[in-house]
Amino acid sequence: MRIDRLLSIIVILLNNNRISAGYLAEKYEVSRRTIYRDIDAINLSGIPIISYPGNAGGFGIMENYKIDRQVLTLKDMVSIITALKGINTALEDKELDSAINKITSLIPKDKTEYLELQSGHIVFDILPWGHRKSRKDMLKIINNSIISSTLLNIDYLNTKGEKSSRIIEPMTLLFKGYSWYLFAFCSLKNDYRVFRISRIKLLAVLDKEFIRRKKSYLDVLENENRGSNETEIIKLKFKKRQRVTIEDYFDENSIQDLDNGDLIVKMQVPKGDTWIYKMILGYGDDVEVLEPEYMRKKIKNILKNIIEKY
Repeated sequence: MRIDRLLSIIVILLNNNRISAGYLAEKYEVSRRTIYRDIDAINLSGIPIISYPGNAGGFGIMENYKIDRQVLTLKDMVSIITALKGINTALEDKELDSAINKITSLIPKDKTEYLELQSGHIVFDILPWGHRKSRKDMLKIINNSIISSTLLNIDYLNTKGEKSSRIIEPMTLLFKGYSWYLFAFCSLKNDYRVFRISRIKLLAVLDKEFIRRKKSYLDVLENENRGSNETEIIKLKFKKRQRVTIEDYFDENSIQDLDNGDLIVKMQVPKGDTWIYKMILGYGDDVEVLEPEYMRKKIKNILKNIIEKY
């Protein structure tokens, strides 16, 4: 739409001293003549555009032209830009790029040095270390499907390693606790599901749109928390050399220091969840299960089976 292009051109001009007609024509895939008409329209709207001749020429907004920048403080705008840039390292979304440009345009030119300085102080990158490009591409595809309400066909591995093919309605991308998840409506289960992105092994966009359902992932999680899922408290004892790791992963209120430097950690977990055993075994002999007793016995049996294999 032309109005979107005009607004985008204004934002670009606000962020740059001079932009050529050729650059704008290539960016928006239109002719230079169309760009000249757009510039005339922007001029007529009351925003003064100056035309610079020559090889290094182009268009720019009059230097003393000002836009009201009082809605957000400078710190507000820098914080928003930092967060949006962090999200966009994973999604590379054009709309987020546009939002970043719009907010950046509100920062006075004499304060751009402050923006650059703050950008170097805080970096918000939600991609894991050593991430694969394929994972980033998958996030982009899913994000675009959410925006366009397009069905996805996925091959998915559950926690038991069982693979199933599903057609889903993607609704929300979640980044929680070091991992990406997708909240969607699953046609196979005829219900809402949360899929871990790393377990999606095949992803295909279908040429079919869906009408977005009204429920949000918060509604579904809230219902699950109110449901019949039982939880239990487990008590773990860690050796002192694991202190840094423990403090990274556990809330300080759940950690108790012992006189010898070891730590006691209390955790509330869903009853019967098998992931807890993998977590405990991952610490090797640096952890001991103190409670509950049945979990101590189960860990002992797992270790016996491991010993038999070797």
